[in-house]
Amino acid sequence: MKVLSVASEVFPLIKTGGLADVAGALPLALAPLGVEMRTLLPGYPQVMAKLGDMRVVAELPWLLGETAALLAASHAGLELYILDAPFFFDRPGGPYADASGLDHIDNWQRFAALSRIGAEIANGLDSDWSPDLVHVHDWQAALTPIYLKYSAAGGRVPSVITIHNIAFKGQYSSTIFPSLELPPDAFTVDGLEYYGDVGYLKGGLRTAWALTTVSPTYATEILQPEFGMGLEGLIAERVGDLTGIVNGIDDIVWNPEGDRHIPANYSSATLKRRAENRAALCARMGLTPGDGPIFCIVSRLTGQKGIDLVIEAIDFLVANGGSLAVLGSGDAVLEAALQAAVVRYPGRVSMVVGYDEPLSHLMQAGADAILIPSRFEPCGLTQLYGLRYGCIPIVGHTGGLADTIIDANGAAVAARVATGIEFTPVTLDGLLGALRRAFRLHADPKTWATMQKTAMKSDVSWSSSARQYANLYQHLLARVQVS
Repeated sequence: MKVLSVASEVFPLIKTGGLADVAGALPLALAPLGVEMRTLLPGYPQVMAKLGDMRVVAELPWLLGETAALLAASHAGLELYILDAPFFFDRPGGPYADASGLDHIDNWQRFAALSRIGAEIANGLDSDWSPDLVHVHDWQAALTPIYLKYSAAGGRVPSVITIHNIAFKGQYSSTIFPSLELPPDAFTVDGLEYYGDVGYLKGGLRTAWALTTVSPTYATEILQPEFGMGLEGLIAERVGDLTGIVNGIDDIVWNPEGDRHIPANYSSATLKRRAENRAALCARMGLTPGDGPIFCIVSRLTGQKGIDLVIEAIDFLVANGGSLAVLGSGDAVLEAALQAAVVRYPGRVSMVVGYDEPLSHLMQAGADAILIPSRFEPCGLTQLYGLRYGCIPIVGHTGGLADTIIDANGAAVAARVATGIEFTPVTLDGLLGALRRAFRLHADPKTWATMQKTAMKSDVSWSSSARQYANLYQHLLARVQVS
């Protein structure tokens, strides 16, 4: 079975969040199941700099008005197509925003170009390899099923769209529609039209053969107005085509038995080496060593992630003997409030702005608990890393967090099956209640160690989820054979 994956970021080449981890790990997890997956992604400068030999698959003299080329390459076990379109992608900044943090004003055109080429690969652009099915991720690739529908294949190539976060919809003014080079009837309620605008994610959800989200709970949550972000009606219409498949993690990259990101003199994140990793984390973050629990955050600093609640809880956390280490960036107001807490509590609160992959591993290996008080969370990966490393997740009861954590209530603790602490509602009082439980549990070393050991036994690999994706692909291909 040959599957084309279309994604705007892929680890280890380019990453801003969990989408990259999924797009990078899924092809490797599917390979033992007989699925040959190739991934199409943009030729950002960060990507081009990391790749070696690249083969020209096709010259593209006209791609939405610009010249480009489709290249093929291999990297870290991944088979890749690279859309080399300098006008669209060779620029400073990140995949979606410029160096000042503002969205690129032509994102609509950049990712339409990516989707257009995804559809053309499905239609035979590479004479040496043609996919049986196309799997696209989020709004940046969501036009691929639309372009397929109006292409020579006429929508006969099955397509799957995965919603990693429905809050990002790719909604643009209708004035861009003529530049997408689609027929007029693509701009209807059965296509891209979305309240008078062009809706990329909406169009993909309308036309893809199957829809998936990254956890079963999130699949039910997005049927509700408070989570569906205006698309809940469309999701409800297609609920029979919707599947929730929880993400896994790359258990080779995230391996406590031999983590290459942990200091080389003790490259282990097992519980036996936790004291050393804890000391290294304190030294790296400027935290004063002590007996109280170290809480960490590795996250985008946004309201969705509940960072404002953490800021309100810092005084309580420190007063009860805890410390806080933060790695992330995001909302300027939240960043400033956290920096103020660093000044207020030197040695007890520390922060690194941005993303640092080795440091994120050290945090999981050395901190006692990871705070994830998200108001909504389609799946979440940091709690899975926490489970793998025995860094106890403290999570809001929502989405994939609810699907992957067993709450340390009295019965679960007594049965030795608890793997984390959940709280609801996701409010300041809810978070404070969870922190009180964490302090109480941490004060009992035997109970805390049992939770850590149980968490580390959790199956957070891709094995089960990859089988679900492979089964979904087989089901769609069976529909093609019947038709």
